[in-house]
Amino acid sequence: MARLDPQSLPQHVDRLYRAAWALCGSPHDAEDLVQETFARVLARPRFLHGQDELAYLMRVLRNTFLTQRRTAGRRPQNAQITLDDVEFADPRTGERPEQALQAQEVFGAISTLPDNYRLALVAVDVVGLSYREAARALGTREATIATRVFRGRERVAREMSGEPAAQPDRDGTPADGTPSSPREASGPQGSLA
Repeated sequence: MARLDPQSLPQHVDRLYRAAWALCGSPHDAEDLVQETFARVLARPRFLHGQDELAYLMRVLRNTFLTQRRTAGRRPQNAQITLDDVEFADPRTGERPEQALQAQEVFGAISTLPDNYRLALVAVDVVGLSYREAARALGTREATIATRVFRGRERVAREMSGEPAAQPDRDGTPADGTPSSPREASGPQGSLA
């Protein structure tokens, strides 16, 4: 059982940031999510249990994101807009504004996907995990990841082209992404964070 080396975390920052941005839909929230993820990971020794570091960190990022969403859902909503709500350009793409705009549009489209599609798409297309690694990180089967990535890509493409996205998937899965069967809804949901 290998132990996560805290010195290796900086090499994963960019990939986790892109994943967090796609999950959150906001560069500012993505930075906060990555910082919170690293704070959790560094709080105590972590063991990889057969996973590589990136897959493990993606799982902690996902769990941190879901925990933050549940916590935010319990708080009363304040309609007042503050300076924190203003979106600033990502400084990493300042020299390439057309790429920054395209990335913002794509990550915005990904952030509107239902959780199961969004998490699979982020793990595979943004972070770069294989389907097998993504399945292990997200606690589901490899075939399920392949299906969710395919459907997630279709929805992002429809959103980017301006087509309506409210249609059910070809197999009858509702447009909101809820599982069509108890088997798809089940799966290990253990938390490492």
